[in-house]
Amino acid sequence: MTDDLTDFELHTQENWEVLAKLLNIANPLFDKTLFLFGYDYSSNAYLIQGDYHTLIDPGNDYTYLMQLIDLGFKPTDIKKIALTHGHHDHAMGAVELFRGHRGFGTPEVEIIMHEAGPVEFKDMMKQLGCRITEVKGGEVINFSGIELEVIHTPGHTIDGLCFYHAPTKTLFSGDTIWPHAVADPDTKVAGGRWDHYFYSVRLLLKREIDHVLPGHGGVAPNIGHWVVQETYEALIKKYVGLETPILEGATKLAQDGLLEEALYLLDKALKETPDNLRALEFKAFLLNDLGRSGEALEYFDRALAMQPDNVHLLMGKGCALLGVGRAEDSLPLFEAVRRQKPELVEAQIYQGMALYLAGRVEEALELPDFSREFTSRLKEELGKLAREKQGPGDRSPEDRGENP
Repeated sequence: MTDDLTDFELHTQENWEVLAKLLNIANPLFDKTLFLFGYDYSSNAYLIQGDYHTLIDPGNDYTYLMQLIDLGFKPTDIKKIALTHGHHDHAMGAVELFRGHRGFGTPEVEIIMHEAGPVEFKDMMKQLGCRITEVKGGEVINFSGIELEVIHTPGHTIDGLCFYHAPTKTLFSGDTIWPHAVADPDTKVAGGRWDHYFYSVRLLLKREIDHVLPGHGGVAPNIGHWVVQETYEALIKKYVGLETPILEGATKLAQDGLLEEALYLLDKALKETPDNLRALEFKAFLLNDLGRSGEALEYFDRALAMQPDNVHLLMGKGCALLGVGRAEDSLPLFEAVRRQKPELVEAQIYQGMALYLAGRVEEALELPDFSREFTSRLKEELGKLAREKQGPGDRSPEDRGENP
């Protein structure tokens, strides 16, 4: 992503600066917010001014407080601290606030963090006199007169949060979104997971985001959605390997259960080569697996136009038609498969299912493989219903999970 950032300015500075001046955007949020570029191993910090002050990510650098004091701010006016997650480089500046400038036992500071945040940090801050407010995501919290929505964005850590200001479409993104790089999931210590990370970024892609205020690196004004999109793509590339061919990467993602991400790569492949048969077939089956059968039909048709007798494509399109409630339309496809592959049990079962759903029950039960499957499933379901009606004392030891 770094090479693409020449089209806009990434702002960096060593001192606190008003965001409105930095972004050249006049708005109450930006007028009231000071930004400090993170030094070395410390995160960026944001101070929202008001009747009291709110710190978003106090970082891990005691000099930030010294600079605020030099600017005329009183540390005792900081009443809220909001954490995007509990990593030291984002959170430990809260301790410095008490050690050097507030004194112990000052109870009026509220620390807002996810409920899954580090227990040790919470205990330490409680001992210093802070009140811990645990959030789950979805809350709207007043920060010094500015209302921000809490969005739970696990992935880098289990307790990841972003704070969203709807009027300006601004995201305080922590380590979830960077304009210049991506953060790895902290799988060893903080519960980070790739699948969570992808989900969180997809969630943010659905938001209207114009401005990104990240946990590291310069702020990114006016190109927020692009930054989120680039983060998503960079994460996918990092997961599959930068040099991995697109279809090979999509296969790896699908095998690992990351179907949405596999679909993203397939879309890129089809944008480059619209008649790529392998990508068309792959996308059709993937959409079916995602329950998007109506969309899958388009790609089955495009692939079948190139290979009209392909058994797998015929079967797949038949299943997609079943998925959209077109059982009668699916029957010719399953019949065509059976003509080519009469030994294919799966085709007969699907044909029977289509007949059954079309109201042609007797014809369906005349198919031996479907009849056996149907009878077996029926007995299983009836057995479950019978066991549910029985009380625990009426069940056999085996049904109760006990040794006889």
